[in-house]
Amino acid sequence: MKKLKLNKEEYPWLSFYKNVPKSIEYPDGSMVDVVMQTALKYPNNYALEYYNNKITYKELMDRIIECAKSLKSLGVSEGDVVSICMPNTPTALYMFYAVNMVGAISNMIHPLSSEKEIELFLNKTKSKYILTIDIDYKKVINIINNTSVTKIIVSSAGDDLKGLKKFMYNIFKTDVTKAVKKIRQVFLRAFKNREVISYKKFIKKGSSYYEEYSVVRKKTDTAVILYSGGTSGTPKGIMLSNLNFNALAHGAHFMCDPSKAGDSILSIMPIFHGFGLGVCIHAPLHIGMTCILVPTFKAKTLINLIRKTKPTFFVGVPTLFEALYNSSSFKKDDFASINCIVSGGDIMDEENYNKYNDMFEKYGSKARVRIGYGLTEACAATCLSPTGMHRKGSIGIPFPDNIYKIVKIGTTKEVKPMEDGEICIYGPSVMQRYINEEEETNNTLKKHSDGKIWLHTGDIGCMDKDGFVYFKSRLKRIIISSGYNIYPSYIETVINKHEYVSSSTVIGVPDKYRGQIAKAFIVLKKEVKLTDEVEEEIKEYCEKNIAKYSMPRIFEFRKELPKTLVGKVAYTVLETEEKLKDKVIGSKEQKK
Repeated sequence: MKKLKLNKEEYPWLSFYKNVPKSIEYPDGSMVDVVMQTALKYPNNYALEYYNNKITYKELMDRIIECAKSLKSLGVSEGDVVSICMPNTPTALYMFYAVNMVGAISNMIHPLSSEKEIELFLNKTKSKYILTIDIDYKKVINIINNTSVTKIIVSSAGDDLKGLKKFMYNIFKTDVTKAVKKIRQVFLRAFKNREVISYKKFIKKGSSYYEEYSVVRKKTDTAVILYSGGTSGTPKGIMLSNLNFNALAHGAHFMCDPSKAGDSILSIMPIFHGFGLGVCIHAPLHIGMTCILVPTFKAKTLINLIRKTKPTFFVGVPTLFEALYNSSSFKKDDFASINCIVSGGDIMDEENYNKYNDMFEKYGSKARVRIGYGLTEACAATCLSPTGMHRKGSIGIPFPDNIYKIVKIGTTKEVKPMEDGEICIYGPSVMQRYINEEEETNNTLKKHSDGKIWLHTGDIGCMDKDGFVYFKSRLKRIIISSGYNIYPSYIETVINKHEYVSSSTVIGVPDKYRGQIAKAFIVLKKEVKLTDEVEEEIKEYCEKNIAKYSMPRIFEFRKELPKTLVGKVAYTVLETEEKLKDKVIGSKEQKK
Protein backbone atom coordinates (compact mmCIF):
# COMPACT_ATOMS: atom_id res chain seq x y z
CA MET A 1 0.00 0.00 0.00
CA LYS A 2 1.16 3.50 -0.77
CA LYS A 3 0.13 6.24 1.64
CA LEU A 4 -0.79 9.55 0.06
CA LYS A 5 -0.77 12.33 2.64
CA LEU A 6 -3.44 14.98 2.58
CA ASN A 7 -2.51 18.52 3.48
CA LYS A 8 -4.79 21.48 4.03
CA GLU A 9 -2.81 23.77 1.72
CA GLU A 10 -3.69 21.67 -1.32
CA TYR A 11 -7.05 20.59 0.14
CA PRO A 12 -8.68 23.63 1.80
CA TRP A 13 -11.99 21.79 1.78
CA LEU A 14 -10.78 19.32 4.46
CA SER A 15 -12.13 21.66 7.13
CA PHE A 16 -15.65 20.76 5.97
CA TYR A 17 -15.22 17.14 7.04
CA LYS A 18 -14.95 15.57 10.46
CA ASN A 19 -12.64 12.63 11.21
CA VAL A 20 -10.65 13.11 8.02
CA PRO A 21 -8.04 10.33 7.70
CA LYS A 22 -4.42 11.46 7.67
CA SER A 23 -3.82 9.40 4.55
CA ILE A 24 -5.70 7.40 1.95
CA GLU A 25 -4.40 3.91 1.17
CA TYR A 26 -4.86 2.42 -2.27
CA PRO A 27 -4.40 -1.29 -3.01
CA ASP A 28 -1.38 -2.32 -5.03
CA GLY A 29 -3.34 -4.91 -7.01
CA SER A 30 -6.25 -5.14 -9.41
CA MET A 31 -9.93 -4.27 -9.35
CA VAL A 32 -11.00 -7.88 -8.84
CA ASP A 33 -8.56 -8.15 -5.91
CA VAL A 34 -10.55 -5.42 -4.15
CA VAL A 35 -13.88 -7.19 -4.76
CA MET A 36 -12.38 -10.50 -3.63
CA GLN A 37 -11.27 -8.95 -0.33
CA THR A 38 -14.82 -7.69 0.18
CA ALA A 39 -16.21 -11.15 -0.60
CA LEU A 40 -13.92 -12.71 2.01
CA LYS A 41 -15.12 -10.17 4.57
CA TYR A 42 -18.85 -10.29 3.73
CA PRO A 43 -19.46 -13.62 1.91
CA ASN A 44 -23.17 -13.72 2.74
CA ASN A 45 -23.95 -10.09 1.92
CA TYR A 46 -25.86 -9.62 -1.31
CA ALA A 47 -23.60 -8.20 -4.02
CA LEU A 48 -26.12 -8.02 -6.88
CA GLU A 49 -29.87 -7.96 -7.24
CA TYR A 50 -31.47 -8.42 -10.65
CA TYR A 51 -35.22 -8.86 -11.02
CA ASN A 52 -35.58 -10.68 -7.67
CA ASN A 53 -32.47 -12.77 -8.33
CA LYS A 54 -30.13 -12.04 -5.40
CA ILE A 55 -26.46 -12.99 -5.64
CA THR A 56 -24.19 -13.09 -2.58
CA TYR A 57 -20.56 -12.00 -2.62
CA LYS A 58 -19.48 -15.64 -2.39
CA GLU A 59 -21.67 -16.51 -5.38
CA LEU A 60 -20.35 -13.48 -7.25
CA MET A 61 -16.74 -14.63 -6.81
CA ASP A 62 -17.65 -18.22 -7.74
CA ARG A 63 -19.20 -17.02 -11.01
CA ILE A 64 -16.33 -14.66 -11.77
CA ILE A 65 -13.92 -17.57 -11.34
CA GLU A 66 -16.10 -19.79 -13.57
CA CYS A 67 -16.00 -17.10 -16.22
CA ALA A 68 -12.23 -16.61 -15.81
CA LYS A 69 -11.63 -20.33 -16.40
CA SER A 70 -13.80 -20.20 -19.51
CA LEU A 71 -11.85 -17.22 -20.83
CA LYS A 72 -8.61 -19.13 -20.37
CA SER A 73 -10.11 -22.16 -22.11
CA LEU A 74 -10.86 -19.91 -25.10
CA GLY A 75 -7.23 -18.82 -25.17
CA VAL A 76 -7.44 -15.35 -23.59
CA SER A 77 -3.97 -14.26 -22.47
CA GLU A 78 -2.62 -11.50 -20.27
CA GLY A 79 -2.89 -8.13 -22.03
CA ASP A 80 -5.54 -9.28 -24.54
CA VAL A 81 -8.56 -7.05 -25.08
CA VAL A 82 -12.05 -8.48 -24.50
CA SER A 83 -14.93 -6.29 -25.68
CA ILE A 84 -18.13 -6.19 -23.63
CA CYS A 85 -21.20 -4.85 -25.45
CA MET A 86 -23.84 -5.33 -22.76
CA PRO A 87 -26.45 -3.55 -20.64
CA ASN A 88 -26.41 -3.79 -16.81
CA THR A 89 -26.76 -7.52 -16.17
CA PRO A 90 -24.98 -9.92 -13.80
CA THR A 91 -23.42 -11.73 -16.78
CA ALA A 92 -21.80 -8.51 -17.94
CA LEU A 93 -20.23 -8.02 -14.50
CA TYR A 94 -19.04 -11.62 -14.23
CA MET A 95 -17.28 -11.10 -17.54
CA PHE A 96 -15.89 -7.68 -16.57
CA TYR A 97 -14.22 -8.90 -13.37
CA ALA A 98 -13.18 -12.21 -14.95
CA VAL A 99 -11.35 -10.33 -17.69
CA ASN A 100 -9.55 -8.41 -14.94
CA MET A 101 -8.75 -11.67 -13.13
CA VAL A 102 -7.03 -13.25 -16.14
CA GLY A 103 -4.97 -10.11 -16.72
CA ALA A 104 -6.82 -8.95 -19.83
CA ILE A 105 -8.41 -5.56 -20.59
CA SER A 106 -12.15 -4.84 -20.81
CA ASN A 107 -13.22 -2.75 -23.80
CA MET A 108 -16.65 -1.36 -22.88
CA ILE A 109 -18.97 -0.71 -25.85
CA HIS A 110 -22.40 0.93 -25.75
CA PRO A 111 -24.97 -1.65 -27.02
CA LEU A 112 -26.73 1.14 -28.93
CA SER A 113 -23.59 1.97 -30.89
CA SER A 114 -23.93 1.81 -34.67
CA GLU A 115 -22.30 -0.98 -36.68
CA LYS A 116 -19.50 1.31 -37.83
CA GLU A 117 -18.84 2.50 -34.28
CA ILE A 118 -18.64 -1.08 -32.99
CA GLU A 119 -16.24 -1.85 -35.84
CA LEU A 120 -14.13 1.19 -34.91
CA PHE A 121 -14.02 0.25 -31.21
CA LEU A 122 -13.04 -3.36 -32.00
CA ASN A 123 -10.29 -2.34 -34.40
CA LYS A 124 -8.95 0.49 -32.26
CA THR A 125 -8.27 -2.02 -29.47
CA LYS A 126 -7.50 -5.06 -31.69
CA SER A 127 -10.09 -7.09 -29.80
CA LYS A 128 -10.09 -10.83 -30.42
CA TYR A 129 -13.08 -11.57 -28.21
CA ILE A 130 -16.48 -9.99 -27.64
CA LEU A 131 -19.42 -10.60 -25.31
CA THR A 132 -22.60 -9.17 -26.81
CA ILE A 133 -26.27 -9.12 -25.91
CA ASP A 134 -28.42 -11.18 -28.29
CA ILE A 135 -30.39 -8.18 -29.57
CA ASP A 136 -27.12 -6.74 -30.93
CA TYR A 137 -25.59 -9.83 -32.54
CA LYS A 138 -26.71 -8.85 -36.07
CA LYS A 139 -24.73 -5.61 -35.89
CA VAL A 140 -21.68 -7.58 -34.79
CA ILE A 141 -22.10 -10.11 -37.62
CA ASN A 142 -22.38 -7.36 -40.23
CA ILE A 143 -18.94 -5.94 -39.41
CA ILE A 144 -17.08 -8.95 -38.00
CA ASN A 145 -15.14 -9.66 -41.22
CA ASN A 146 -13.54 -6.22 -40.90
CA THR A 147 -12.14 -6.95 -37.43
CA SER A 148 -9.71 -9.28 -35.64
CA VAL A 149 -12.45 -10.89 -33.50
CA THR A 150 -12.30 -14.69 -33.49
CA LYS A 151 -14.65 -15.54 -30.60
CA ILE A 152 -18.18 -14.16 -30.11
CA ILE A 153 -20.04 -14.95 -26.90
CA VAL A 154 -23.77 -14.21 -27.08
CA SER A 155 -25.71 -13.52 -23.92
CA SER A 156 -29.38 -12.93 -23.27
CA ALA A 157 -31.10 -10.82 -20.64
CA GLY A 158 -32.83 -14.08 -19.70
CA ASP A 159 -29.53 -15.72 -18.73
CA ASP A 160 -29.68 -14.01 -15.34
CA LEU A 161 -33.38 -14.53 -14.63
CA LYS A 162 -34.98 -17.28 -12.57
CA GLY A 163 -38.32 -19.00 -12.23
CA LEU A 164 -41.39 -17.47 -13.85
CA LYS A 165 -39.54 -14.40 -15.14
CA LYS A 166 -37.07 -16.58 -17.04
CA PHE A 167 -39.91 -18.73 -18.38
CA MET A 168 -41.84 -15.66 -19.59
CA TYR A 169 -38.72 -14.12 -21.12
CA ASN A 170 -38.00 -17.23 -23.17
CA ILE A 171 -41.58 -17.26 -24.44
CA PHE A 172 -41.76 -13.65 -25.50
CA LYS A 173 -38.13 -13.04 -26.51
CA THR A 174 -35.91 -14.80 -29.04
CA ASP A 175 -34.38 -17.88 -27.49
CA VAL A 176 -30.66 -17.18 -27.45
CA THR A 177 -29.86 -20.82 -28.24
CA LYS A 178 -31.85 -20.67 -31.48
CA ALA A 179 -30.28 -17.33 -32.31
CA VAL A 180 -26.81 -18.73 -31.80
CA LYS A 181 -27.57 -21.72 -34.03
CA LYS A 182 -28.61 -19.35 -36.81
CA ILE A 183 -25.48 -17.27 -36.29
CA ARG A 184 -23.29 -20.40 -36.36
CA GLN A 185 -24.82 -21.42 -39.70
CA VAL A 186 -23.99 -18.02 -41.12
CA PHE A 187 -20.45 -18.25 -39.76
CA LEU A 188 -19.86 -21.68 -41.26
CA ARG A 189 -20.79 -20.28 -44.66
CA ALA A 190 -19.14 -16.87 -44.53
CA PHE A 191 -16.44 -16.73 -41.87
CA LYS A 192 -13.16 -18.53 -41.29
CA ASN A 193 -11.40 -19.17 -37.97
CA ARG A 194 -14.23 -17.60 -35.95
CA GLU A 195 -16.42 -19.15 -33.27
CA VAL A 196 -19.80 -18.07 -31.92
CA ILE A 197 -21.10 -19.53 -28.69
CA SER A 198 -23.85 -18.90 -26.17
CA TYR A 199 -22.81 -17.71 -22.72
CA LYS A 200 -24.16 -20.94 -21.21
CA LYS A 201 -21.93 -23.10 -23.42
CA PHE A 202 -19.04 -20.72 -22.88
CA ILE A 203 -19.25 -21.35 -19.11
CA LYS A 204 -19.39 -25.12 -19.69
CA LYS A 205 -16.10 -24.88 -21.60
CA GLY A 206 -14.39 -23.66 -18.45
CA SER A 207 -15.60 -26.52 -16.26
CA SER A 208 -12.80 -28.74 -17.57
CA TYR A 209 -10.07 -26.10 -17.25
CA TYR A 210 -7.72 -27.01 -14.37
CA GLU A 211 -4.71 -24.80 -15.01
CA GLU A 212 -3.90 -21.40 -13.47
CA TYR A 213 -6.47 -18.76 -14.34
CA SER A 214 -5.64 -15.84 -12.02
CA VAL A 215 -2.90 -13.42 -13.09
CA VAL A 216 -1.20 -11.04 -10.68
CA ARG A 217 -1.64 -7.51 -11.99
CA LYS A 218 -0.24 -4.23 -10.75
CA LYS A 219 -2.28 -1.15 -9.93
CA THR A 220 -0.61 0.66 -12.82
CA ASP A 221 -1.68 -1.94 -15.40
CA THR A 222 -4.42 -0.97 -17.86
CA ALA A 223 -7.73 -2.53 -16.84
CA VAL A 224 -10.50 -0.80 -18.81
CA ILE A 225 -11.04 1.12 -22.03
CA LEU A 226 -13.98 3.53 -22.11
CA TYR A 227 -14.95 6.01 -24.81
CA SER A 228 -15.25 9.76 -24.95
CA GLY A 229 -15.02 12.38 -27.64
CA GLY A 230 -11.72 13.82 -26.48
CA THR A 231 -10.91 17.39 -27.46
CA SER A 232 -11.72 16.98 -31.16
CA GLY A 233 -15.05 15.19 -30.83
CA THR A 234 -14.13 11.94 -32.60
CA PRO A 235 -14.41 8.82 -30.38
CA LYS A 236 -11.30 8.26 -28.28
CA GLY A 237 -10.45 5.10 -26.35
CA ILE A 238 -9.56 6.11 -22.80
CA MET A 239 -7.10 3.78 -21.09
CA LEU A 240 -7.81 3.46 -17.37
CA SER A 241 -5.79 1.50 -14.83
CA ASN A 242 -6.66 -0.61 -11.80
CA LEU A 243 -5.53 2.30 -9.63
CA ASN A 244 -7.83 4.73 -11.46
CA PHE A 245 -10.90 2.68 -10.52
CA ASN A 246 -9.72 1.65 -7.06
CA ALA A 247 -8.91 5.27 -6.18
CA LEU A 248 -12.38 6.28 -7.39
CA ALA A 249 -13.94 3.56 -5.24
CA HIS A 250 -12.08 4.64 -2.11
CA GLY A 251 -12.73 8.32 -2.79
CA ALA A 252 -16.45 7.80 -3.43
CA HIS A 253 -16.75 5.85 -0.17
CA PHE A 254 -15.11 8.69 1.71
CA MET A 255 -17.20 11.40 0.01
CA CYS A 256 -20.50 9.52 0.30
CA ASP A 257 -20.37 9.14 4.06
CA PRO A 258 -22.19 7.27 5.57
CA SER A 259 -21.81 4.45 3.01
CA LYS A 260 -21.31 1.02 4.56
CA ALA A 261 -21.57 -2.71 3.98
CA GLY A 262 -25.19 -3.79 3.69
CA ASP A 263 -26.34 -0.57 2.03
CA SER A 264 -27.77 -0.75 -1.49
CA ILE A 265 -27.59 1.39 -4.60
CA LEU A 266 -29.76 1.62 -7.70
CA SER A 267 -27.22 0.82 -10.41
CA ILE A 268 -29.14 2.40 -13.26
CA MET A 269 -26.26 4.27 -14.90
CA PRO A 270 -24.85 2.05 -17.69
CA ILE A 271 -21.66 0.05 -17.21
CA PHE A 272 -20.22 1.21 -20.55
CA HIS A 273 -20.10 4.69 -18.98
CA GLY A 274 -17.50 5.63 -16.34
CA PHE A 275 -20.17 7.02 -14.03
CA GLY A 276 -22.08 3.75 -14.07
CA LEU A 277 -19.10 1.39 -13.95
CA GLY A 278 -17.08 3.30 -11.38
CA VAL A 279 -19.59 4.99 -9.08
CA CYS A 280 -22.55 2.60 -9.34
CA ILE A 281 -20.72 -0.75 -9.54
CA HIS A 282 -17.08 -0.85 -8.45
CA ALA A 283 -17.33 1.68 -5.61
CA PRO A 284 -20.31 -0.09 -3.93
CA LEU A 285 -18.80 -3.56 -4.41
CA HIS A 286 -15.55 -2.50 -2.77
CA ILE A 287 -17.32 -1.90 0.56
CA GLY A 288 -19.92 -4.68 0.59
CA MET A 289 -23.00 -2.89 -0.74
CA THR A 290 -25.71 -4.38 -2.96
CA CYS A 291 -25.92 -3.20 -6.57
CA ILE A 292 -29.54 -3.30 -7.74
CA LEU A 293 -29.04 -3.69 -11.48
CA VAL A 294 -31.36 -1.80 -13.81
CA PRO A 295 -30.71 -2.67 -17.50
CA THR A 296 -33.28 -0.26 -18.97
CA PHE A 297 -35.02 2.83 -17.68
CA LYS A 298 -38.74 3.53 -17.43
CA ALA A 299 -39.97 5.91 -14.75
CA LYS A 300 -42.94 3.81 -13.59
CA THR A 301 -40.87 0.60 -13.49
CA LEU A 302 -38.12 2.37 -11.56
CA ILE A 303 -40.54 3.71 -8.97
CA ASN A 304 -41.95 0.21 -8.44
CA LEU A 305 -38.40 -1.10 -8.08
CA ILE A 306 -37.54 1.56 -5.49
CA ARG A 307 -40.71 0.72 -3.60
CA LYS A 308 -39.80 -2.97 -3.57
CA THR A 309 -36.03 -2.93 -3.02
CA LYS A 310 -35.76 0.16 -0.77
CA PRO A 311 -32.29 1.35 -1.87
CA THR A 312 -30.23 3.60 0.38
CA PHE A 313 -28.33 5.32 -2.47
CA PHE A 314 -29.83 6.99 -5.54
CA VAL A 315 -27.38 8.11 -8.24
CA GLY A 316 -28.40 9.52 -11.60
CA VAL A 317 -28.35 12.29 -14.18
CA PRO A 318 -30.74 15.28 -14.33
CA THR A 319 -32.78 13.64 -17.11
CA LEU A 320 -33.55 10.73 -14.80
CA PHE A 321 -34.63 13.09 -12.01
CA GLU A 322 -36.86 14.97 -14.45
CA ALA A 323 -38.54 11.75 -15.62
CA LEU A 324 -39.30 10.81 -12.02
CA TYR A 325 -40.59 14.31 -11.28
CA ASN A 326 -43.01 14.09 -14.21
CA SER A 327 -44.33 10.71 -13.09
CA SER A 328 -47.63 10.39 -11.25
CA SER A 329 -46.90 6.93 -9.82
CA PHE A 330 -45.58 7.96 -6.40
CA LYS A 331 -46.95 6.86 -3.06
CA LYS A 332 -46.21 8.17 0.40
CA ASP A 333 -42.74 7.22 1.73
CA ASP A 334 -41.57 5.73 -1.60
CA PHE A 335 -38.19 7.41 -1.04
CA ALA A 336 -37.99 6.92 2.72
CA SER A 337 -35.10 4.44 2.48
CA ILE A 338 -32.89 6.79 0.44
CA ASN A 339 -30.26 8.60 2.54
CA CYS A 340 -27.86 9.72 -0.22
CA ILE A 341 -28.80 11.30 -3.58
CA VAL A 342 -26.14 12.18 -6.16
CA SER A 343 -26.55 13.90 -9.53
CA GLY A 344 -23.83 13.98 -12.17
CA GLY A 345 -23.34 13.89 -15.92
CA ASP A 346 -24.85 17.30 -16.65
CA ILE A 347 -25.64 20.71 -15.20
CA MET A 348 -28.54 21.03 -12.74
CA ASP A 349 -29.77 24.58 -12.38
CA GLU A 350 -31.03 25.99 -9.08
CA GLU A 351 -34.71 25.77 -10.02
CA ASN A 352 -34.48 22.06 -10.81
CA TYR A 353 -32.26 21.47 -7.78
CA ASN A 354 -35.00 22.83 -5.52
CA LYS A 355 -37.89 21.03 -7.20
CA TYR A 356 -36.12 17.65 -7.12
CA ASN A 357 -35.32 18.10 -3.43
CA ASP A 358 -38.99 18.93 -2.81
CA MET A 359 -39.97 15.73 -4.65
CA PHE A 360 -37.68 13.51 -2.58
CA GLU A 361 -38.75 15.18 0.65
CA LYS A 362 -42.44 14.92 -0.22
CA TYR A 363 -42.12 11.16 -0.64
CA GLY A 364 -40.12 10.43 2.47
CA SER A 365 -36.39 11.03 1.94
CA LYS A 366 -34.48 13.30 4.31
CA ALA A 367 -31.50 13.47 1.94
CA ARG A 368 -30.71 16.46 -0.24
CA VAL A 369 -29.42 16.18 -3.81
CA ARG A 370 -25.63 16.39 -3.98
CA ILE A 371 -24.15 17.77 -7.20
CA GLY A 372 -21.09 16.03 -8.63
CA TYR A 373 -18.71 16.47 -11.53
CA GLY A 374 -16.32 14.32 -13.47
CA LEU A 375 -15.34 13.11 -16.91
CA THR A 376 -14.36 9.76 -18.34
CA GLU A 377 -10.75 10.89 -18.63
CA ALA A 378 -10.72 11.09 -14.81
CA CYS A 379 -12.66 7.87 -14.22
CA ALA A 380 -15.98 9.78 -14.21
CA ALA A 381 -16.12 11.32 -10.71
CA THR A 382 -13.65 13.64 -9.01
CA CYS A 383 -15.80 16.29 -7.32
CA LEU A 384 -18.93 16.25 -5.12
CA SER A 385 -20.76 18.68 -2.88
CA PRO A 386 -20.41 17.81 0.83
CA THR A 387 -23.33 16.33 2.76
CA GLY A 388 -25.79 19.06 3.70
CA MET A 389 -23.68 21.83 2.15
CA HIS A 390 -24.95 23.24 -1.13
CA ARG A 391 -23.41 26.33 -2.68
CA LYS A 392 -25.40 27.80 -5.55
CA GLY A 393 -23.78 26.94 -8.87
CA SER A 394 -21.08 24.76 -7.31
CA ILE A 395 -20.22 21.22 -8.39
CA GLY A 396 -18.67 20.57 -4.99
CA ILE A 397 -15.17 19.86 -3.69
CA PRO A 398 -12.52 17.43 -4.98
CA PHE A 399 -12.31 13.76 -4.01
CA PRO A 400 -9.35 12.84 -1.76
CA ASP A 401 -5.99 13.10 -3.51
CA ASN A 402 -7.56 14.89 -6.48
CA ILE A 403 -6.29 18.45 -6.82
CA TYR A 404 -8.14 21.03 -8.91
CA LYS A 405 -6.50 24.01 -10.57
CA ILE A 406 -8.06 26.72 -12.73
CA VAL A 407 -5.69 28.00 -15.42
CA LYS A 408 -5.85 30.78 -17.97
CA ILE A 409 -7.23 29.27 -21.17
CA GLY A 410 -4.49 28.09 -23.51
CA THR A 411 -1.82 28.21 -20.77
CA THR A 412 -0.75 26.40 -17.61
CA LYS A 413 -0.84 29.59 -15.53
CA GLU A 414 -3.13 29.43 -12.50
CA VAL A 415 -5.72 32.20 -12.08
CA LYS A 416 -7.01 33.87 -8.91
CA PRO A 417 -9.99 32.55 -6.85
CA MET A 418 -13.35 33.08 -8.60
CA GLU A 419 -11.60 33.96 -11.88
CA ASP A 420 -12.76 31.90 -14.85
CA GLY A 421 -10.38 29.57 -16.66
CA GLU A 422 -9.94 25.95 -17.76
CA ILE A 423 -10.52 23.30 -15.09
CA CYS A 424 -7.46 21.06 -14.64
CA ILE A 425 -7.22 17.94 -12.47
CA TYR A 426 -4.30 16.06 -10.94
CA GLY A 427 -4.82 12.81 -9.04
CA PRO A 428 -4.94 9.01 -8.98
CA SER A 429 -8.10 8.82 -11.11
CA VAL A 430 -6.63 10.63 -14.12
CA MET A 431 -6.40 8.39 -17.19
CA GLN A 432 -3.21 6.86 -18.52
CA ARG A 433 -3.70 8.09 -22.08
CA TYR A 434 -5.85 7.82 -25.19
CA ILE A 435 -5.21 4.62 -27.09
CA ASN A 436 -3.22 5.22 -30.31
CA GLU A 437 -3.80 8.98 -30.05
CA GLU A 438 -0.50 10.58 -29.12
CA GLU A 439 -1.41 14.11 -30.24
CA GLU A 440 -4.76 14.03 -28.46
CA THR A 441 -3.09 12.67 -25.33
CA ASN A 442 -0.50 15.46 -25.37
CA ASN A 443 -3.25 18.06 -25.85
CA THR A 444 -5.09 16.72 -22.80
CA LEU A 445 -2.35 15.61 -20.37
CA LYS A 446 0.19 18.39 -19.81
CA LYS A 447 3.13 18.78 -17.46
CA HIS A 448 3.00 22.02 -15.45
CA SER A 449 5.82 23.91 -13.73
CA ASP A 450 5.21 21.90 -10.54
CA GLY A 451 6.32 18.75 -12.39
CA LYS A 452 2.86 17.15 -12.16
CA ILE A 453 0.90 15.84 -15.16
CA TRP A 454 -2.44 17.67 -15.23
CA LEU A 455 -5.61 16.71 -17.08
CA HIS A 456 -6.93 19.66 -19.08
CA THR A 457 -10.68 19.02 -19.08
CA GLY A 458 -11.80 21.43 -21.79
CA ASP A 459 -14.33 22.80 -19.29
CA ILE A 460 -14.45 26.40 -18.10
CA GLY A 461 -15.04 27.17 -14.44
CA CYS A 462 -13.68 28.80 -11.32
CA MET A 463 -12.86 27.91 -7.71
CA ASP A 464 -13.48 29.89 -4.52
CA LYS A 465 -11.02 30.31 -1.64
CA ASP A 466 -12.55 27.33 0.21
CA GLY A 467 -11.89 24.98 -2.69
CA PHE A 468 -15.48 24.76 -3.99
CA VAL A 469 -15.50 24.37 -7.78
CA TYR A 470 -17.96 26.04 -10.17
CA PHE A 471 -18.60 24.81 -13.71
CA LYS A 472 -19.48 27.49 -16.28
CA SER A 473 -19.28 26.16 -19.84
CA ARG A 474 -17.28 24.01 -22.25
CA LEU A 475 -14.40 24.93 -24.50
CA LYS A 476 -15.19 22.16 -26.96
CA ARG A 477 -18.40 21.69 -28.91
CA ILE A 478 -20.51 19.18 -27.08
CA ILE A 479 -24.19 18.31 -26.64
CA ILE A 480 -25.35 16.69 -23.40
CA SER A 481 -28.50 14.62 -23.97
CA SER A 482 -29.89 12.46 -21.16
CA GLY A 483 -26.44 12.54 -19.56
CA TYR A 484 -24.64 11.27 -22.68
CA ASN A 485 -21.97 13.30 -24.45
CA ILE A 486 -22.75 13.88 -28.13
CA TYR A 487 -20.00 15.34 -30.30
CA PRO A 488 -21.33 17.40 -33.25
CA SER A 489 -18.09 17.26 -35.26
CA TYR A 490 -18.21 13.44 -35.29
CA ILE A 491 -21.84 13.37 -36.48
CA GLU A 492 -21.02 15.96 -39.17
CA THR A 493 -18.14 13.80 -40.41
CA VAL A 494 -20.53 10.85 -40.80
CA ILE A 495 -23.27 12.86 -42.54
CA ASN A 496 -20.81 14.54 -44.93
CA LYS A 497 -19.71 11.15 -46.26
CA HIS A 498 -23.15 10.54 -47.76
CA GLU A 499 -23.10 10.86 -51.53
CA TYR A 500 -26.01 13.35 -51.57
CA VAL A 501 -24.57 15.72 -48.96
CA SER A 502 -22.47 18.79 -49.71
CA SER A 503 -22.06 19.98 -46.12
CA SER A 504 -23.70 19.81 -42.71
CA THR A 505 -23.52 21.11 -39.19
CA VAL A 506 -25.02 19.80 -35.97
CA ILE A 507 -26.07 21.77 -32.90
CA GLY A 508 -27.85 21.06 -29.65
CA VAL A 509 -31.39 22.39 -29.23
CA PRO A 510 -33.40 22.48 -25.98
CA ASP A 511 -35.56 19.50 -25.08
CA LYS A 512 -37.79 19.35 -21.99
CA TYR A 513 -37.00 15.72 -21.26
CA ARG A 514 -33.43 15.15 -22.49
CA GLY A 515 -32.06 18.62 -21.76
CA GLN A 516 -30.75 18.85 -25.32
CA ILE A 517 -31.13 16.92 -28.55
CA ALA A 518 -29.04 16.99 -31.71
CA LYS A 519 -30.36 18.85 -34.74
CA ALA A 520 -28.67 18.44 -38.14
CA PHE A 521 -28.63 21.18 -40.79
CA ILE A 522 -27.84 19.71 -44.20
CA VAL A 523 -26.98 21.22 -47.58
CA LEU A 524 -27.40 18.84 -50.51
CA LYS A 525 -25.17 18.76 -53.57
CA LYS A 526 -26.39 21.00 -56.41
CA GLU A 527 -27.45 18.10 -58.60
CA VAL A 528 -29.53 16.50 -55.82
CA LYS A 529 -33.13 17.56 -55.37
CA LEU A 530 -34.74 17.30 -51.95
CA THR A 531 -37.46 14.66 -52.03
CA ASP A 532 -39.04 12.47 -49.37
CA GLU A 533 -36.99 9.57 -50.72
CA VAL A 534 -33.71 11.47 -50.46
CA GLU A 535 -34.48 12.63 -46.94
CA GLU A 536 -35.43 9.11 -45.86
CA GLU A 537 -32.28 7.62 -47.38
CA ILE A 538 -30.07 10.07 -45.47
CA LYS A 539 -31.89 9.32 -42.21
CA GLU A 540 -31.53 5.57 -42.74
CA TYR A 541 -27.83 6.06 -43.46
CA CYS A 542 -27.46 8.00 -40.19
CA GLU A 543 -29.31 5.31 -38.23
CA LYS A 544 -26.84 2.73 -39.53
CA ASN A 545 -23.70 4.76 -38.85
CA ILE A 546 -24.51 6.82 -35.75
CA ALA A 547 -25.27 5.46 -32.28
CA LYS A 548 -28.93 5.68 -31.34
CA TYR A 549 -28.26 8.02 -28.41
CA SER A 550 -26.25 10.38 -30.69
CA MET A 551 -28.70 10.28 -33.59
CA PRO A 552 -30.04 13.73 -34.64
CA ARG A 553 -33.69 13.97 -33.65
CA ILE A 554 -34.36 16.81 -36.11
CA PHE A 555 -33.16 17.24 -39.71
CA GLU A 556 -33.40 20.56 -41.52
CA PHE A 557 -32.36 20.94 -45.16
CA ARG A 558 -31.09 24.30 -46.37
CA LYS A 559 -29.68 25.74 -49.59
CA GLU A 560 -26.72 27.16 -47.67
CA LEU A 561 -25.37 27.54 -44.14
CA PRO A 562 -24.18 30.77 -42.47
CA LYS A 563 -20.41 31.24 -42.67
CA THR A 564 -17.78 33.09 -40.63
CA LEU A 565 -15.38 35.61 -42.22
CA VAL A 566 -12.84 32.84 -42.75
CA GLY A 567 -15.40 30.60 -44.46
CA LYS A 568 -16.22 28.18 -41.64
CA VAL A 569 -19.80 27.23 -40.81
CA ALA A 570 -21.07 29.69 -38.17
CA TYR A 571 -22.83 27.17 -35.97
CA THR A 572 -23.25 29.83 -33.27
CA VAL A 573 -25.57 31.72 -35.66
CA LEU A 574 -27.73 28.61 -35.95
CA GLU A 575 -27.71 28.23 -32.15
CA THR A 576 -28.89 31.86 -31.80
CA GLU A 577 -31.68 31.25 -34.36
CA GLU A 578 -32.88 28.22 -32.41
CA LYS A 579 -32.87 30.16 -29.13
CA LEU A 580 -34.98 32.91 -30.73
CA LYS A 581 -37.42 30.29 -32.05
CA ASP A 582 -37.66 28.78 -28.59
CA LYS A 583 -38.43 32.18 -27.05
CA VAL A 584 -41.15 32.89 -29.64
CA ILE A 585 -42.76 29.50 -29.07
CA GLY A 586 -42.52 29.99 -25.32
CA SER A 587 -44.18 33.41 -25.41
CA LYS A 588 -47.01 32.09 -27.61
CA GLU A 589 -47.64 29.25 -25.16
CA GLN A 590 -47.73 31.72 -22.25
CA LYS A 591 -50.34 33.86 -24.07
CA LYS A 592 -52.49 30.78 -24.62
